Amino acid sequence: MRFKFLALMGAATLTIGTAVGNARQPTPISVGPQYDTTHVYIAPADVDRFVISFLATFGGHSTKQIVATVTPTPSSTTSQLLLTPVGSLSVFGFSTPIPYPFGAERTGYLVRDMDEAVDEARRDGADVIVDTFPDPIGRDAVVQWPGGINMQLYWHTVAPSYAALSTIPENRLYISPDRADAFVHAFLAFSKGHVVSDDRHADGTEIGRPGVADRRIELSSGFGRIMIFVTDGHLPYPYGHEMAGYAVSNLGTTLEKAHAAGVKTLSEPVTAGHRTSVMVEFPGGYVAEIHSSTAP
Repeated sequence: MRFKFLALMGAATLTIGTAVGNARQPTPISVGPQYDTTHVYIAPADVDRFVISFLATFGGHSTKQIVATVTPTPSSTTSQLLLTPVGSLSVFGFSTPIPYPFGAERTGYLVRDMDEAVDEARRDGADVIVDTFPDPIGRDAVVQWPGGINMQLYWHTVAPSYAALSTIPENRLYISPDRADAFVHAFLAFSKGHVVSDDRHADGTEIGRPGVADRRIELSSGFGRIMIFVTDGHLPYPYGHEMAGYAVSNLGTTLEKAHAAGVKTLSEPVTAGHRTSVMVEFPGGYVAEIHSSTAP
């Protein structure tokens, strides 16, 4: 950050205060968490069942399903956006083989400027594993952060306008102790975010490891929330298969809706820290965590 200091020595005190107060803060490359979508790849035959079950569980609506090429090389998929109070999803049902490395990216993050975002990601330690390419409504790229975390960046020719979320979902990452700090450093530099908490003795019950203390890091930025579980990889199923965690006001009521819509419960509800959570699987195989707060 560059500060402009007054030249007069007699104004030293004023200089520092003015410089700090008036310094131009970096403009975040993010737009808002309602524009950041979890990427869900579903077999074409299961797409409609998945969409119906997800919307029945959380509310919201779907955009019209289209068939498009969303990769830089030839492919074909159905594509639709689920806009819900607890988070947005991009749902793909590929009828062709999925070109590498698509399908491994966790999220699509809307950015204000694609070229600036790609340049910034490189400077901050990401590998650009799919360089910028056009799609039917804008431009995209895929980056990989330390720890092997793939994310898609996207930009729309016509800026979208979505309602704010009721609750902001967690992008849930499982990273080794060898790369967790490198990821945090790189992603915070890119996102202009901050560490909400860093608990090196978190209750492992939350990820199926009762009696084990794991490190848990929570980040927040204009892209939303990230929950990082730093583990040795000794995880019972289904932990580590989920990409997102959804916050709801009443877990019991939400689970009743989910079960009625054909969603499977993969774990018993557990309470750890200030939340009660459960792991579920939607039709088509999408695994998610759902939680509600137990804080007073």
